[in-house]
Amino acid sequence: MQLDSIKMQYRQDKKSGNQLSVLGMGCMRFPSSKEKTEEILLKAIENGINYFDTAYIYHGSEEILGEIFEKHHLRKQIYIATKLPQAMCKQARDFDRFFDIQKKRLRTDYIDYYHMHNFTDFAQWQHLCNLGIEDWIKKKQNSGEIKQIGFSFHGTNDEFKKIIDAYAWDFVLIQYNYININYQAGVEGIKYAHEKGMPVFIMEPLLGGKLASLPKKAQAVLKSDAPDTTGASLALRWIWAQEEITLLLSGMNHMSQLEENILLAKTALPNSLSKIEHGAIEKIKDIFNKSYKIPCTGCNYCLPCPKKLNIPAFFEAYNNSYAIGYYTGMHQYILSMGSFNKENNYASNCIKCGICEIKCPQHINIQKKLKSVRKRFHFPGMKLVLKIVKKRMSK
Repeated sequence: MQLDSIKMQYRQDKKSGNQLSVLGMGCMRFPSSKEKTEEILLKAIENGINYFDTAYIYHGSEEILGEIFEKHHLRKQIYIATKLPQAMCKQARDFDRFFDIQKKRLRTDYIDYYHMHNFTDFAQWQHLCNLGIEDWIKKKQNSGEIKQIGFSFHGTNDEFKKIIDAYAWDFVLIQYNYININYQAGVEGIKYAHEKGMPVFIMEPLLGGKLASLPKKAQAVLKSDAPDTTGASLALRWIWAQEEITLLLSGMNHMSQLEENILLAKTALPNSLSKIEHGAIEKIKDIFNKSYKIPCTGCNYCLPCPKKLNIPAFFEAYNNSYAIGYYTGMHQYILSMGSFNKENNYASNCIKCGICEIKCPQHINIQKKLKSVRKRFHFPGMKLVLKIVKKRMSK
């Protein structure tokens, strides 16, 4: 099937009325060649993609987007989403400092979708409020410099709901895929935001590419149960089949990935998966789950922890390090402990109070399993390395 025969699907952002392509481009990583990046971006826009997601800390991303969009006079055809590095904001003047840099990089005088980047708990929003973020947002929206305001999230479901309820947000971005339905905000968070009329945007629909390159046993399931689909197709269409979701982001840094996803976008309709495909997903999930070492269901009954440990997310990361790959697990663990916040909540910070174990319906020996998490992920000098990284990022 040719790309020019494909009609991009759009879903309405009911807060703004914007018609957004169900396939958005995640811009954290581009090809090393500027020419290839330009080719991919132009091909994406030509085929109906109109949402481009970047961030202050995505090295070089804002600059190259701004350069290419200006060169081809594309600004009015697309929606730009970028993010305030909220963990790096120490004073009120930091809001304008970062925002002005971003506008200059993107060569624009307004941002369509502006995120508070990487919230992990409600305290981070409170910190920004103490610095006057609500008045700042109002000022920027009144001037037209910010069209829609939202946040990206990497914490627990309870913290997600607190942040949702604390402000009149226009949208939210969360991690979600058919393996991690209870991870972070999860399916419960999606429904909670949707019920409040918020557009829900999805990152990591392929779990860092792991759902596109499935283990051999999972590939065998596809071959026998759904031979006309691929791992990537099944994962993306599973997201799009949920009417609560407005769009998903995919980091397409190869033309072949872009073309495949554009073709898939034609089927981006609610309730479009067959019973056989749903059954295949359940079998694939079982294959992943058999590698899980800790029987945590992500119910969050163990929370809140007095030391602010994100216990379910730690266990999810630990399990994924075996089921999917060590790098994926380590990445999730670093995010879950708030690695770039002022204070890090390591698994080793457990004070052995035992409150979590009393609450756990799975009767998990949480203290013992946290030791396993620490043994799996911690390495000599880890705290120093993260401290240096944070220091460099804050410059």
